[in-house]
Amino acid sequence: AGIGSVLRSPYLLGIAGFVVLSSTVNTFLYFEQQLLVAQAYADTADRTRYFARIEWVVQGLAVLAQVFATGRLARRFGVAFLLGLVPLGMVAGFSLLAVGGGLAALSVVMVLRRAGEFAFVRIGRELLFGPIDDATRYKAKNVIDLPVYRGADALAAQVQALLRGLEGGAAAVAWAGACVATAWAALGIALGRRHARR
Repeated sequence: AGIGSVLRSPYLLGIAGFVVLSSTVNTFLYFEQQLLVAQAYADTADRTRYFARIEWVVQGLAVLAQVFATGRLARRFGVAFLLGLVPLGMVAGFSLLAVGGGLAALSVVMVLRRAGEFAFVRIGRELLFGPIDDATRYKAKNVIDLPVYRGADALAAQVQALLRGLEGGAAAVAWAGACVATAWAALGIALGRRHARR
């Protein structure tokens, strides 16, 4: 029933597409981070410390943003702003990585992406389901949050591996990520505007 609901609704298909693009960006960054961290830290304990520091900063920024910014920004600029802000930042982040950013640059991009995901994107995405009736919402959310998200994640991992095998390597992944993030931003803004009309 959830699959049928998603396939019959351009709005729900748009949300599913937003999730696919979001998952692709996340997967590209995640695997690039794994590779760079493995190169930078030979010791498992050093890697653990690195990831713990990143996690601490991400969670701190996300909480501060949720308490002091998310609601104000949503009221002032709408859901389109929440859904477009992080993807536009990822266009800039991937572009920086494509022209030679190393682990430090990737760390900043990862922190901003993950904190922004918790503080803005996830909340904006949940708001998109507001105008939908309860029965459709819960069925469609199960489809979008599980098979669509996980399927996109698995597919993006394969695409990332193929891009890594090309001559450009990390740069090819970064430029592809910038293109995906551009589409993600455009779709997020369009969905936010559609939400406002509904």
